[in-house]
Amino acid sequence: MARTSPSKSERSSEPRTGEQAPNPVWFKPVMFSFMLIGLVWIIVFYVSGTSLPIPQLGTLNILVGFGIMFIGFLMTTRWR
Repeated sequence: MARTSPSKSERSSEPRTGEQAPNPVWFKPVMFSFMLIGLVWIIVFYVSGTSLPIPQLGTLNILVGFGIMFIGFLMTTRWR
């Protein structure tokens, strides 16, 4: 007896092995929060005249702010 291949509708209902699950609910707010916190960090640094957020870091506060934003941008590569 010849075996027939499944119809198109039967194939689409089968789970695919390569599909990724959607992100959890908390992922998007955390991603955007990292980007906004980094931006606020840099703005506070410039507005305060280099005395805030961490005075001991001095101009390295810019790198900290960009680092925090970079974490958020890296998270966008995993967003579904």
